[in-house]
Amino acid sequence: MLHADRATKRYGTVTALDALNLRVEPGETVCLLGANGAGKTTTLNLFLGFAEPDEGAVRVDGIDPAREPEKARRLIAYIPENVALYPALTGLENLAYFDRLSGHSQPPARLRELLVEAGLAEDQISRPVGGYSKGMRQKVGLAIAFAKEARILLLDEPMSGLDPKAASDFTARLKTFSAAGCAVLMATHDIFRAKECASRIGIMKSGTLVETIASAGVDANRIEQIYLDHMHADAVS
Repeated sequence: MLHADRATKRYGTVTALDALNLRVEPGETVCLLGANGAGKTTTLNLFLGFAEPDEGAVRVDGIDPAREPEKARRLIAYIPENVALYPALTGLENLAYFDRLSGHSQPPARLRELLVEAGLAEDQISRPVGGYSKGMRQKVGLAIAFAKEARILLLDEPMSGLDPKAASDFTARLKTFSAAGCAVLMATHDIFRAKECASRIGIMKSGTLVETIASAGVDANRIEQIYLDHMHADAVS
């Protein structure tokens, strides 16, 4: 569903992404770990068609997102670190609005079900979003993705700033996407949550994917040690 073939992106003299090779298959969740500036967000932007590779190629289910951005984005749901919602509207009204934007028109009862599936409590659904916590807003973002019936889910630091319970709830809901056969690609700093939800974990440094780890059979402590070894490599040498 997602394929990068030696994708390289430069901004002036800075190489933000260097010859990235990456595949994410249906039913698979891949998490990219790395510090700020490692190339994680640039990778997502290439798949979203917000940027075009200077060398190499990226494909979304065989589609070039730089050439056919609308066609590619119809397959994608994107959840950023801070989901942009209309604060004066309720969770239900926000979902109904974004549902119509995506070309659907699902009945209110179904939209309420989607919000509950995303983790919102019944009494929160009809409250203005301006009073929501960040975790509640992220759940509305998941409901928007559910409603769109996207085949691909891209997430950029979606759990940054969430308390442990909210992050755990978000991770549990996230697993429903891969279980339904969606391809999920998430950029994160959170090693523990990456281990919890990912099929594979990619470690990025200075625009390069330096290692990919199959998460099965490897605990979070070991992943953290591998990550730190890469981060410290230059200092040691």
